[in-house]
Amino acid sequence: MAHRAPVGTAYQDDFYAWTQDRRALLRAGAVTGLDRETLAQEIECLGRIQFAGLMGVLRGVLATVLTVDDGSSAHSRRDAIDIARHRNHVSDELRDSPSLKNRLGDAVGRAYRSPRLEAADTTGLALRHFPEACPYTYQDIMDRPFAIDPET
Repeated sequence: MAHRAPVGTAYQDDFYAWTQDRRALLRAGAVTGLDRETLAQEIECLGRIQFAGLMGVLRGVLATVLTVDDGSSAHSRRDAIDIARHRNHVSDELRDSPSLKNRLGDAVGRAYRSPRLEAADTTGLALRHFPEACPYTYQDIMDRPFAIDPET
């Protein structure tokens, strides 16, 4: 049997119980019992979480592309597979929330900061070796070919 929060559970006392209570109120059409401002803030927060998820998967692609592009070693099959895997995650995020496409430029720019540090650490190259601003567009990140299997 599912735990039911007491009606009127305070947001600050038990967030999960608060969400379950508000869900029940919404489904029952009891909008007068809702704290609309807090509910609006939480919905806004859900949007930020979706955007953060997109940036997270972009970081995965960027980290590997930067390491491959540094030129210190030939890229491996594993690099190509990592890039393909992260690209799939990006595509999944955008399929689930298509309106995030409107923020791709911002997401790529913001996602770049951590992969730049990671690439410097992974390659042993100075941080200044990697551009401060992201040198890739979204299309570069998603469409540039990286062969997983050698051509026969």
